[in-house]
Amino acid sequence: MSLPELTETTSPDRVEQPGSRGEHFLQCALETSDRATRFYSDQVLDHLNPVMAAFVGRMEMAFISTADADGECDSSLRAGAAGFLRVVDSRTLVYPEYRGNGVMASLGNIMENPHVGMLMVDFTEDLIGLHVNGGARIAAVEEFPEFADLEERKVERWVVVTVEEAYIHCRKHIPRMVPVDRVREWGTDDVRRKGGDFFEVKARKRAQVDA
Repeated sequence: MSLPELTETTSPDRVEQPGSRGEHFLQCALETSDRATRFYSDQVLDHLNPVMAAFVGRMEMAFISTADADGECDSSLRAGAAGFLRVVDSRTLVYPEYRGNGVMASLGNIMENPHVGMLMVDFTEDLIGLHVNGGARIAAVEEFPEFADLEERKVERWVVVTVEEAYIHCRKHIPRMVPVDRVREWGTDDVRRKGGDFFEVKARKRAQVDA
């Protein structure tokens, strides 16, 4: 099924609802507006309620989506012990940047474009996810000394997310996973422990040069 082109004249005006012009346009084109409106009304907040805050507090990882000023996207994983994601208040979430992040892809994007999307998923117990979208900024360690003192790993800086949207990710396609004990090489510079050349990119590039 082909879709009409999204233009300024064909797209619906942005109403007092969450979401982009594009999603409202597709809702109209595909006749899902009623379902979407119910979802916005029933499930989308502009803050974290107490149940969401408790969920964030027990997560051990989060997927972070950012984009640069040109809209080029990046998705990354942040992980730590339960509690490494911290809810300051209903509209503010903070997560640490630990030693070992040398590329700075996410942070670099945030410097150009503060919009950030976070997805936290419980794969083991409740099989449910939480989306948090908002604006992000980079903060010095000294801004949250009460958090740094609780960290076992070295925090180099914080990312502060101002919550604009918070909503559920439904469980129907979330796989159940069983945690197993493993040694995590937090902050290591050992190439092998970091994964080495698992996808053979370095080896293939060298082979091309040698050829």
